Amino acid sequence: MQFKPALLATALATVLGLTACGNSGSDSQAKTSGDAKSSATLPAGKDTLIIANGSEPATLDPTKSQDTTSSAIIRQMFEGLVSGSEKGETVPGLASKWETADNKVWTFTLRDAKWSNGEPITAHDAVYALQRLTDPNTAAEYQSYLADAKVLNAEKVAAGELPLDALGVKALDDKTLQITLTEAVPYLPDMFTLPVTFPVPKSVIEKYGDKWIDPANIVVSGAYKLKEWTVNSHVTLERNGEYYDNANTSIEKVQFLPITPANGINRYLAGELDVNGIPPEMIDKMRKDLPEEMKSLEKLCTYYLRPNTVAKPFDDPRVRQALSMGLDREIVAEILKRDAPAAFQFTPTITQNMLETKPQWAALDREKRNKQAIALLAEAGYNAQNPLKFEFLYSTSETGKMLAGAFGSMWQKNLANIVQPTLNNQEWKTFLDTTNRGKFSLSIAGWCADYNEPSSFLNILKTSSSNNAGKYSNPQFDAVLENALKAGTTDEDRAQLYKQAEEIIAKDTAVIPLYTAVTVRLVKPYVNGFDGQDPMDHFLVKNFSFKK
Repeated sequence: MQFKPALLATALATVLGLTACGNSGSDSQAKTSGDAKSSATLPAGKDTLIIANGSEPATLDPTKSQDTTSSAIIRQMFEGLVSGSEKGETVPGLASKWETADNKVWTFTLRDAKWSNGEPITAHDAVYALQRLTDPNTAAEYQSYLADAKVLNAEKVAAGELPLDALGVKALDDKTLQITLTEAVPYLPDMFTLPVTFPVPKSVIEKYGDKWIDPANIVVSGAYKLKEWTVNSHVTLERNGEYYDNANTSIEKVQFLPITPANGINRYLAGELDVNGIPPEMIDKMRKDLPEEMKSLEKLCTYYLRPNTVAKPFDDPRVRQALSMGLDREIVAEILKRDAPAAFQFTPTITQNMLETKPQWAALDREKRNKQAIALLAEAGYNAQNPLKFEFLYSTSETGKMLAGAFGSMWQKNLANIVQPTLNNQEWKTFLDTTNRGKFSLSIAGWCADYNEPSSFLNILKTSSSNNAGKYSNPQFDAVLENALKAGTTDEDRAQLYKQAEEIIAKDTAVIPLYTAVTVRLVKPYVNGFDGQDPMDHFLVKNFSFKK
């Protein structure tokens, strides 16, 4: 799932000799004077948890979600057949149990649960949601997700070659869902923790179309329902009285604000926010002044640069490798002050069943890397007289601009001024649309695991993936991933195949990994439950409470 890259601020600019110029967004440098102090006492009468969510959500439609900003809100309003525990384990959701004899035919038994309008949630709703996801007319960015899960006929249904009812999902009765796969997928339930697989209300969607998610129309299955959505201001949720576990839900309301860490820090200290990220330039200060309120979590997320591999100049792997070699990952990771590990592979090494691998050039010192990178550019036809020029796309924010500028500075310094990028920023929704349509040359990107397994990263680089915005294609890579699910493949065999897949994309420089994400937040002491133990960071407010 896509997420907005973390923001580098003044410290990065200082190290790289950069200055911020122009006004590319609303994100500004955070400033506080003296010791930072925070209200640790729950305000009298407080019933709303207020969370700074970074930016405006692109959608609240589970099927069409593709980014972590949107899904953070969607997870509070909708529930899947399965859910995630506070530690990231897959646990029952709308399905009370599931079973399989061979990891190919799965049966999910739904509990007695209701939509927020009081109507029962049935297996037919689950079938509709999965068909809607795969339907070419929906144009969901995760359209290929069920094909990756090896659901019967998913690839042909997504291509419009078979009707929706040919998809290998069937309601045996109102409470029993059967999913048939073409290969054994032992982690299928884990894949169903992703919002795009969540049941959605067919009758409501057919009645209102795209406006079904408007506050006056929306019907939900989760602990909270939509009360108000004011674009670029706030999304307010309130408890859903029809939720099957409402009796164990404590906090009455949740409000998500499209506020960046830098713009939210002073509001947090003033008691206006309960949860806020920490801009890099403030991390040392917060670590000193508010250690009890600072929560740190290494996530299953990778920041990377995404080249458009079917358009010049990035259709040439020599160009892609040269730019990768010209980056100082260690400096970026150090300046982030989050203990964020520099990444040389796409899949984080903390992912279950993932082995570490690095490209051969990673062992070289900076001088030798630069020399080889410049030679690669020369082979591709680029030099001081014919510099490499391209547009570098990033999502709008002042520090986002600084991040893009930082990489440009590294390339100019390390690669003899041969690389000359032009920076282009776009608002988050527009940025997603542009990259989804492949209308870019090189962009900053981030990917978080949809489930804790290497295929959640590697699958998006398959030729057939609807999430493959860079259009990378290598039949050898595709074949390795297919072999990972062949009958008789052990976990140890699968780990070696995933390592082989990483080696292929490293050789091709399909993407340019930068570092593994570490989320750092401030959370008020009176908020119980925000412990940050789930490596996918799929928090559920229904598990939180206010400490009286």
